[in-house]
Amino acid sequence: MPRRAVPVLLAAADALAAAGAVLLVGADPALLAGLVPVLLLLTARAGLHRPGPAPAALEEVAPLLWRAAAGWCAVAAALAALQPGRALGPVALPAGVVLQAVLAAAGRAVVYRARRAAARRRPRSALLVGPEPTARQLAAALRAHPEYGLRPVGVVPTGPAVPDGTGAGATVPLLRSSEALTRAVIRHTVRDAVFLLPPESDPYAAALLHRFLRQGAAVWLAGAAAGHDGQPPAPGTGHLWGFACRPLRTGRRRPGGPAKRALDLVLASVALLLTAPLLATCALAVRLVDGPGVLCRQDRAGRDGRRFALLRLRTARPGARPGRLGKWLRATSLDGLPQLFNVLRGELSLVGPRPERPSRAAELARRHPDRVAAMPPGLTGLAQVHGLREGASAEDRARFDARYADGWSPGADLRILLRATARRLLRREGR
Repeated sequence: MPRRAVPVLLAAADALAAAGAVLLVGADPALLAGLVPVLLLLTARAGLHRPGPAPAALEEVAPLLWRAAAGWCAVAAALAALQPGRALGPVALPAGVVLQAVLAAAGRAVVYRARRAAARRRPRSALLVGPEPTARQLAAALRAHPEYGLRPVGVVPTGPAVPDGTGAGATVPLLRSSEALTRAVIRHTVRDAVFLLPPESDPYAAALLHRFLRQGAAVWLAGAAAGHDGQPPAPGTGHLWGFACRPLRTGRRRPGGPAKRALDLVLASVALLLTAPLLATCALAVRLVDGPGVLCRQDRAGRDGRRFALLRLRTARPGARPGRLGKWLRATSLDGLPQLFNVLRGELSLVGPRPERPSRAAELARRHPDRVAAMPPGLTGLAQVHGLREGASAEDRARFDARYADGWSPGADLRILLRATARRLLRREGR
């Protein structure tokens, strides 16, 4: 069973459960038009369409029941308000909620059974990253229980070394070099990585996490790594033969998505319309003072390392120092107005990490793999408004970038833009 088929099948099971519940309680079939989207949205946001490595339908009955109650009550309230004569009765509503949860759990049990059977037939190659003794124990457990669908093909040890050939799971090769790791990934088509320690606690593990995420691998956190912020794993966390296990959630590492892009387009378009006369005046002044070639293009690394040309007004001829006009443009930051076109093209965001030169971006990726490379760079950002600009500590900037990514919201972007504007105005007044 392809990995991507499981969420689709679980969503189909939830939709069929809703249809069955509506028919069994004798409700109007037109109710499904509002009920199915609401239920799918609730279950998807709860992560019930992306189960762990060994899901059990019985453990999902309670989460399904609560979301069924929320969905049925919301749709029943809307139906009663729009068409009072077709409102659900005091018996039909609770019966529909219970039937929805039971039928959905039954459908999920069928999907999970088929998934386990497919996993036994074709387990996926996986690498285990963590302390060698624990990794060997997990490797032995996964080999003895193929129903988890993970076949260990290598152990990437961290911490003190253990003599080769000792301990459970010693038949799994140890990958102590980057070359051995690369050969194992290519030879076995590795698409899963299991971390037995929090990746942020070890520089080597953090670098490996960055590498696996760039290659599109599924990352699992097992054992001590399955907890949150040093706390034990939450109740209901999946397991691999007793090792607590949960998938690494990476959705928050790309803050905003369509909402952030829409905000950028609206604000950048308005800003460009308002500043168009000023931009044209500055460009004409540069043309008259310094001759042809109004724009300067600088090579920068954008989202996921893709290069783009950062636009600026030229403040000096090549090899020469800025004149009075160039110094004034730099002091007022008006030379950066053309970067609004970069925002409209999607190469920049209004708020994000500082756009780096490709060589500098590659160095930061090696030294600080936890830096939020999946975010588009921005005209300003949380680090910049705290005074961390070029030459500031890379550790400090990476920490601020990660904090911005974890707490992104449209309001956060607006607050950062207001702070950046206020800093610019106050600094200008201070002169």
